[in-house]
Amino acid sequence: MKSHTEYKVFNTKNSYELVNITDMCADAVRKSGIQEGMLLVSAMHITAGVFINDEESGLHEDIKEWLQKIAPKGPDYRHHRTGEVNGDAHLKNLVIGHQVIIPITAGRLDFGPWQQVFYAEFDGRRNKKLILKAMGE
Repeated sequence: MKSHTEYKVFNTKNSYELVNITDMCADAVRKSGIQEGMLLVSAMHITAGVFINDEESGLHEDIKEWLQKIAPKGPDYRHHRTGEVNGDAHLKNLVIGHQVIIPITAGRLDFGPWQQVFYAEFDGRRNKKLILKAMGE
């Protein structure tokens, strides 16, 4: 089995952003030369996430509102007693998740209809790393 690893860095302008990284993922698979296998996409920070869904602006606004209801920005989370004020971002990470695995078939990402990969930023105050790791033959 062979593998190919890439690290990407994000530093978003806003504390909440969704970034479509589908092309970035497809490029990593192409560079890997892997024909059959998997691509692991993982946010390497506890206030960011990765998910697969549709590239549709209404849905993205719905996700933002839904996350704000589940983990609102602003309340006095216990985490804030450490000096940080991003307790909501940690909780949003738990809801969205920090990684996905995508099948690679015939050298391409093997998606269902409308599926795209997104990096989700919930804090936006520093550089954040993402790992793309293609594994297979």
